[in-house]
Amino acid sequence: MNLHSIFRAVLVLTAAGALSACMVGPHYAKPPVTTPAAYKETGNWKIAKPGDAVNRGPWWEIFGDAQLNTLAQQVDVSNQNVRVAEAKLRQAEALVEQSRAGLFPTLTGNTSATRSRTPSVSGASTTSSAPSNVYNLSLNASWAPDLWGSVRSTIDANVANAQASAATVAGVRLLAQSQLAINFFQLRVLDSQRQLLETTVGAYQKSLELTRNRYTAGVAARAEVVLAETQLRSTQAQLIDVGVLRAQLEHAIAILIGKTPAEFSLAAAPLTVAIPVIPVGLPSELLERRPDIAAAERQMAAANAQIGVAQAAYFPSLTLTGVVGFRANSPPTWLTSPSRLWSVGPALAETLFDGGSRRAVKKQAEAAYDANVATYRQTVLNGFKEVEDNLSALRILEEEAVAQNEAVKSARLATELTLNQYKAGTVTYLAVVILQATQLNNEATAVKLLGQQLVAAVTLVQALGGGWNGLSASAASR
Repeated sequence: MNLHSIFRAVLVLTAAGALSACMVGPHYAKPPVTTPAAYKETGNWKIAKPGDAVNRGPWWEIFGDAQLNTLAQQVDVSNQNVRVAEAKLRQAEALVEQSRAGLFPTLTGNTSATRSRTPSVSGASTTSSAPSNVYNLSLNASWAPDLWGSVRSTIDANVANAQASAATVAGVRLLAQSQLAINFFQLRVLDSQRQLLETTVGAYQKSLELTRNRYTAGVAARAEVVLAETQLRSTQAQLIDVGVLRAQLEHAIAILIGKTPAEFSLAAAPLTVAIPVIPVGLPSELLERRPDIAAAERQMAAANAQIGVAQAAYFPSLTLTGVVGFRANSPPTWLTSPSRLWSVGPALAETLFDGGSRRAVKKQAEAAYDANVATYRQTVLNGFKEVEDNLSALRILEEEAVAQNEAVKSARLATELTLNQYKAGTVTYLAVVILQATQLNNEATAVKLLGQQLVAAVTLVQALGGGWNGLSASAASR
């Protein structure tokens, strides 16, 4: 049998194995989930129909803050958690390549030269034969056709896991960007509070001077001076206390952009950002836009493919092997035609008894799939909850902010009128202090509410999967 005949036989066996290959295991279909027809908290929100393939782009730009835009762009480049997720994605992609190699034959080359002596035993005497040399050069081929789809199911599982890892990268990136935006807005709220307290301290210093002058003139009691001093000092203490939390937020932002706190500082600036108009898509769009839901669905597909791997273990395995090469006892005759060797043939193996091991493995795979289905459905429910939570927060906070702004106007007017009455000597300074404290509390609450609205807007962006670029014009407005 010549070399051409050997390879022809191998090709015939290979083609026969490929033609007879079939997939076992359940066909994957995404299980249905219960989705509402509309959001409970939609109010006047328009229904949008965004495509899940649309590039959402830099969603943080909707807030119109140049400093935030600059910082958010650094998250994708420098954040270490994002880098960890990206490295795990590359690892998952490499695992897909490794599993695909199982569809192809394995080809190995081998060469060796040995010298040995073997004793021969005859009766009670032992004699030693002369040393002999063996020179070997061979090419070995081995292939196990994927008859029952075990390798292909493994590939499907690894591909789904890699896709889940890609969704995880998007989720980690979105989380870091959202944390950055929230920390940034909270820091700006503190800057606005500090500006408010600085203005208030200036007003209280003037009130203290006025009270001292009135005390010197004999028209005010010493207690009023002490009260004015107490009011000023306590407000100055509040002003100092703002710096503690601001420093912590500044440090948190530094970490999110991959810097040490010592390398980063953010100049103080008032909070001037407006609440963006946020269109909300149909509930079903949430299934495609959120990275965590996409990851849960892909993990479910991977678990389904593992059932196929477990089921394929019930069927026999076929291995095709072939060897061609040369073997001789001396170098001059090594690579000659008489020293040529070859072998080719199939091997069929089937486990006859394993004590229920394969059945147990299949049960584990089925249970893992059921768990992933439940996880997927729970992730979807959590997604709807988070959207509803932040829609209601934005609606309620907007109503509260309107009422609070009116309260600020009234408090300012009351303080101004009472201060004029104090100057005229018709009321005591205690009335002024009470109204000034009320004004400060109302103005601080108004600033805090704006910060809460911005945090709710960012959290809603995160709940919707990150931005809404590509929405239709009718969906982008109320």
